[in-house]
Amino acid sequence: MIRLYVPHPLSAGAGVAPSVDQSRYLTAVMRLSVGDEILVFNGQDGEWRASLTEASKRGCLLRCEEQTRPQDHAPDLDLVVAMVKRGRVETIVEKAAELGARRVRLTQTRRTNVDFLKLGRLDAIAIEAAEQTGRLDVPVIDDPMKLDKILDSWDPARRLVFCDEGGDARTMIEALADTAAPAAILIGPEGGFAPEERERLRSLPFVVPVSLGPRILRADTAAIAAMTLWQAVAGDWRQAKEQAAP
Repeated sequence: MIRLYVPHPLSAGAGVAPSVDQSRYLTAVMRLSVGDEILVFNGQDGEWRASLTEASKRGCLLRCEEQTRPQDHAPDLDLVVAMVKRGRVETIVEKAAELGARRVRLTQTRRTNVDFLKLGRLDAIAIEAAEQTGRLDVPVIDDPMKLDKILDSWDPARRLVFCDEGGDARTMIEALADTAAPAAILIGPEGGFAPEERERLRSLPFVVPVSLGPRILRADTAAIAAMTLWQAVAGDWRQAKEQAAP
């Protein structure tokens, strides 16, 4: 069934007006008609089955009929990633949403070569990925910020898993054995972290340096690999298995 993210309150009988683009998608692309049903969510009120009550060239209207799932939230995992080429950042945001990241924080490092990204485009990618994967919230995409400023204001209660290309850190699986949420994963630029950045990160008590193996990975590959390992060891992949156990 079609799922849509809608930034409107959801409750039994509530009317929901999709955006112009969403209305066009429902009626012109998917060819829904009055009486057809979809699923809607807003990140706060769970998932609802909604019926199409009006459809015209100017837009359409939905009515919430029944809650199909109560609200839940992704594990408290942030992804902090250095800005890289647009296509790779878009892939990172899409996969972060699919893999359950709560927030994506873009950062500028000493060796960052990209200084402009279309944040609206990234928001749209995150929403589409959330719709397709069945999650009930959408990851927040933060405006880019220099790494030093991010570290200056860091909450020490949140462990920062630093994917260190230096090669002398523990493997990520070993390090994650005692690194539960709230947590964040830090991925550097394609040129790696500058020596002074790496030195500072290594000196901070909330930072957990980890290795992603013997090969140098591109930023998008590193982000996907790191989030996958975290979800398997400390995130909701493990929780789902535990809940299913007798």
